[in-house]
Amino acid sequence: MKVQPLTCNIGAELTGVSLAEAARNEDLFGAIKSELLKHKVLFLRDQDIARADHVAFARRFGDLEDHPVASSHPDHPDLVCIYKDETSPPDRYENSWHCDATWRDAPPMGAVLRCVACPPIGGDTMWANMAKAYADLPDHIKATIAGLKARHSIEATFGAKMPEDKRHALKAQYPDAEHPVVRTHPETGEKVLFVSGFATHFTNFHTSDNVRYGQDFAPGGANLLSYLIGRAAIPEYQVRWRWQPNSVAIWDNRCTQHYAVMDYEPCVRQMERAGIIGDKPF
Repeated sequence: MKVQPLTCNIGAELTGVSLAEAARNEDLFGAIKSELLKHKVLFLRDQDIARADHVAFARRFGDLEDHPVASSHPDHPDLVCIYKDETSPPDRYENSWHCDATWRDAPPMGAVLRCVACPPIGGDTMWANMAKAYADLPDHIKATIAGLKARHSIEATFGAKMPEDKRHALKAQYPDAEHPVVRTHPETGEKVLFVSGFATHFTNFHTSDNVRYGQDFAPGGANLLSYLIGRAAIPEYQVRWRWQPNSVAIWDNRCTQHYAVMDYEPCVRQMERAGIIGDKPF
């Protein structure tokens, strides 16, 4: 296995390795996981593997989860199907910076995404290093957000276009989660900026340390959250991957955000994702 870093801060491409073999080879899997912790997202080409091998490899990281809105493969329920074709509506859920499913109390640890079909040009995906984003914050911002928590909502995102009764039912099933604005990576110990498009507001900002007048809270708190969410858009924290059929991305959802670029004309784009259950951020 060879490892080629793609940027200075995030991402590496692996060559000379099959994920089907890694699903059954403990040493090889361990080497891949070590590189994942180092680079935060890994990329591979030419992974013409069976769906069962895709699932088996992802399951080496932990149990897998489904998605309440996206459909799963009929023969492999652990694979979420992100399928688009020429008739698909202009769905814009993907083209925003986000960390997957932070509306869960225990968001995913990571994911293994395989390209089945893609546009001839366009449709790239980008990832951002949110540990670096935190490390680069000014000291006074770090002091302000230390100990802050934020709400993360599926209702305000995936549920927004649903009829009111279905939106309320979705929130009842997945109540807004509360997570620290700065989480600690459970394996590397890094501090990570942990707010993205699913975060709606701070829950413990309105204290005498932060608010003297109403404008300090609104829009003051909202402006701070917007500033923090915007850190993912800094190019120095990013890597961009051009898809080909049988390309794979493996990412650590605990310390990254990603963005699926919607720059292509209506055409076939089929991706299959195995999401790995994570733990509650601290």
